[in-house]
Amino acid sequence: MTGTSEDVRSAARKRLAERRGFVPHLIIYLVTNAGLAFVWLATGGDSFFWPVFPILFWGAGLLAHAWSAFFTTPITDADVDREAERLDRPAEPPRTD
Repeated sequence: MTGTSEDVRSAARKRLAERRGFVPHLIIYLVTNAGLAFVWLATGGDSFFWPVFPILFWGAGLLAHAWSAFFTTPITDADVDREAERLDRPAEPPRTD
């Protein structure tokens, strides 16, 4: 195997680990926040719904995890080459019309 092939395999392993880690994260989020809502309900439930804070803030982290695991694409060598080419181009002088 070449070094490039190992790099690809390493990136694939990392991506798979992140995807597999999402489901336990989601389950823990749901169970914990359901428990917090139950505690709120069991202690009267007529005051301010304070579990909204962990639900929203932890939910933002969960969404970031989902975005990273399922919706981002890995950076390829072609992406790096394109960006390096773009940065290496000389700047165009300002137009004077």
